[in-house]
Amino acid sequence: MTVLQNINGVPVDILDPDGPRIRTEQDAVDTIVSELAADWTVVPISRLDPDFFTLSTRVAGGIVQKFVNYHRGLAIIGDVSPHVTASEPFAAFVRECNRGRHTLFVSDVDDLAAHLTRLAGRPTYTGFGSRHAPE
Repeated sequence: MTVLQNINGVPVDILDPDGPRIRTEQDAVDTIVSELAADWTVVPISRLDPDFFTLSTRVAGGIVQKFVNYHRGLAIIGDVSPHVTASEPFAAFVRECNRGRHTLFVSDVDDLAAHLTRLAGRPTYTGFGSRHAPE
């Protein structure tokens, strides 16, 4: 089950933490098309396959790329600190994602709202020419 919410004027699809795991690129596509009205999808870390956190598996790259290809922002919500501590490459990936505008790692919905506010000041907002971008 998903919940479509409006956060700072942005339609956001928030996935239930107890749903099926997202491991493959097809899982990512299925997630994206399940709620076409959203500009962002929020995925709890409990929904991600453990291989997502090991960059050498290329699972994270494949999933993130599908969200970019489908012009959908991806927010991973939850505590990723154990994975960041265990892997410097993953820590660098998280830092780089959070500097951009397509993929975010956030602790909770308030953190996501703060990131969306920060992105709203950028000329292209989500980077996709969103219909919800500020005028």
